[in-house]
Amino acid sequence: MTILIIWLIAFCLIAFFVHQGWNNGVSQKLDKILPGFLKSHGDNRYLWVIALAVLGATALVNPVDMLLVVLLLAVIGLMVMALVNWVGNKTPH
Repeated sequence: MTILIIWLIAFCLIAFFVHQGWNNGVSQKLDKILPGFLKSHGDNRYLWVIALAVLGATALVNPVDMLLVVLLLAVIGLMVMALVNWVGNKTPH
């Protein structure tokens, strides 16, 4: 129960500060990091505020779990890229 309360407090604080700073640079910084098809260009404020707040609160409460998930996703991504390259080399040009 304590972890849930800490997570909710962190979620609310992160969501508040991201929402307040959206026009002051959060949107532009997010657009620098994201690939072209995910860029917000200032739109979808509430979607990105909620997503960043969930990620931030979870990273604060369970940092080891987040690290393991990131590592797992990176390994899966590398395996998919290797498979795509292998299939690409096998097809005739």
